[in-house]
Amino acid sequence: MSDWLPPGHFAWFLVELVKELDTSVLHAGRTRAGQGRAGFDPDMMITLLMYAYANKVHSSRQIERLCTVDVAFRVICAQDIPDHTTIARFRAEHEDAFADLFSQVLVMCAAAGMGRVGVVAIDGTKIAANASLGANRKEQWLREQVAKIVAEAAATDAAEDEEYGDARGDELPPEFSNPSGRRERIRKALAEVKKKTKQAEADDAADQARIEDYLQRVEAGESVKGPVPAGTDLVRFNTARLAREQARLEAAEPKTRAHETAARQIRQARKDLQAAQAAAEAGTIDREGAAARRRRRQTKLEPVANTTDPDSRKMSTHSGGFVQGFNAQIAVSDDHLILAATVTQNANDYDSFEPMMNAAVTATEQIGRELGMILADAGYWSEPNLTLPGPERLIAPGKHRDVNRDARDRPTQGPPPTDATPAQQMQHRIRTPEGHTTYKRRSATVETVIGHLKDQTGLRRFSRRGLKAAASELNLAATVVNLLKLHNHTLHPAT
Repeated sequence: MSDWLPPGHFAWFLVELVKELDTSVLHAGRTRAGQGRAGFDPDMMITLLMYAYANKVHSSRQIERLCTVDVAFRVICAQDIPDHTTIARFRAEHEDAFADLFSQVLVMCAAAGMGRVGVVAIDGTKIAANASLGANRKEQWLREQVAKIVAEAAATDAAEDEEYGDARGDELPPEFSNPSGRRERIRKALAEVKKKTKQAEADDAADQARIEDYLQRVEAGESVKGPVPAGTDLVRFNTARLAREQARLEAAEPKTRAHETAARQIRQARKDLQAAQAAAEAGTIDREGAAARRRRRQTKLEPVANTTDPDSRKMSTHSGGFVQGFNAQIAVSDDHLILAATVTQNANDYDSFEPMMNAAVTATEQIGRELGMILADAGYWSEPNLTLPGPERLIAPGKHRDVNRDARDRPTQGPPPTDATPAQQMQHRIRTPEGHTTYKRRSATVETVIGHLKDQTGLRRFSRRGLKAAASELNLAATVVNLLKLHNHTLHPAT
């Protein structure tokens, strides 16, 4: 069989590389003796899965078929063909091992000279779940289905008790006895609805706590920089603001700049207070804020969960549509090596900045490098992300075209002013020639690799259901992408 493929073929590369990996965790549960034949070699199985993903094949049935008709697949399995059930079971039983294999391959890539981490870019992309948008259901429907199934089960039990007495009789129908059946999925979906509702309530409470802290600082006479938080009581805010400026006016010397500024601020504060009072009387004042209204619309007014994959979420895409899926986050080195990958249920990216930054730092330490700077787009923009301890970073304050326009029309030089807020400091830095030039590398780095991930491995839809299974499959696909780059690097080393 060594003559079936050319020496530089990717299949041979995988066979040899897997020999160098520590796959002991895959061998731990392997059957070697006893009744029946020994289990398939785990090294062969993981090689087979990697090669399949490198050829955009995820279906276990398709992999089984290719092991009979495709030369490379036949070479990998040495013509000892595993059936699709064995392949699917192997992938499910060893999902925890794929993250460790990803780390080992990353170290191999670094040893080969790959992994320039002076600049690391992070981004997220929506990947469809093994579920349909049409399977989303509201809380009332889920409760009705649970009640209906329980009532049917109770009726079946009563009928059998009447027919068989104390005898066992026939088994219950599969939909009642199978723990992985529809009833179990519906109950899990209902639990997800409750979880999202509780999270929305916690977020609302946190918003109110931040607003109250902001108002207390203003009432204490402090000048708080930045925009007024959404949902702030504007009557209370402008009353405190008016009192603060009046105190400044009384403390200032007449006919000085400070006196004139305070007088101007008083006039504006009175005008804003009158507008807020009028809006409060008319009932049009915004007491909630856009973020809280969005959460309430998504969870409290119409709480939904998916009955096929309750872990998945309905998410918007860049094209303007929606997908039932997950948010895959990846961190990428300057030479297109995937350093970290994870899956979240959050439609937005900003909550993922800290875990992805930490994962990128851990990965660079693992390969003996030091991370220089992290680049992220406007999806990660928030004050906590700007001020987190960690590596230097550039986070865009707006869309790509806005960043380019500001750098062109309002360029800056040198370090930001010392009295600037974190947001103002970042806006200043990204408008400098050096900052803008560095940030422009972000899209060519991470978005290119997201394209590689989807195109080279075909990962546009997860094969298995559940958050843990999706994360495992993403790690497997990311490993394959890095292996393809390592194979190309060894065939065509950089000069």
